[in-house]
Amino acid sequence: MNLFIAVFFIVCCSVTAGEDERLPNKCEVCKFLTVELQDALEKTSRSKEVLEVGEVLDTGKRRRKIKYNTSETRLTEALDDICERVLQYNVHAERPGSLRYAKGTSQTMETLKNLVHKGVKVDLGLPYELWDEPSVEVSDMKKQCETMLEQHEEVVEDWYFHHQDQRLEDFLCRNHVLKASEQECMKETWKGDIGTKRADKEAQRAPTGEEGLAHGAGEL
Repeated sequence: MNLFIAVFFIVCCSVTAGEDERLPNKCEVCKFLTVELQDALEKTSRSKEVLEVGEVLDTGKRRRKIKYNTSETRLTEALDDICERVLQYNVHAERPGSLRYAKGTSQTMETLKNLVHKGVKVDLGLPYELWDEPSVEVSDMKKQCETMLEQHEEVVEDWYFHHQDQRLEDFLCRNHVLKASEQECMKETWKGDIGTKRADKEAQRAPTGEEGLAHGAGEL
């Protein structure tokens, strides 16, 4: 059993090491920026709140009323921490392309945590309490997200006020940010994890002990 676990992680490392050592590309950054912004706007899309804007003048002219769900205020609030939300993502090294970035614990990390809970010594080169901190990749995606948003804020505003009949990822990413040759990740869709269930089950049944497993932190 112990031999199987060790072999599993050695194979896992060798297969994913090449892909692990990279930073998010422009397509991936734009893709998840639009995912998060669409989600933030969707949460307030049914609001019936009415805002009063403008100053009350001596002439008695009333302040103008506008619906919150079509207001600039709604967009501003959605954009306020949109790139900060990217830090909720983790690297799922077992998945290809842009699918490697997703919320929730990766299969590899879940397996490693199960081993730790079984008493197996797992050495990632950093304390256990830091395992869930944002990775270098995810932190870089946040920085790129902030730069991209700053450079294309007017495009986002144009979409919000005039083109919501189009998907944001199409309007922003395909039409303004990415060249045709840079749009490959936009076609990638999640179809579920494949091929690691047996390994996870074996790891969960691992006996307790001090067996050491070396696994690079960058591969998670």
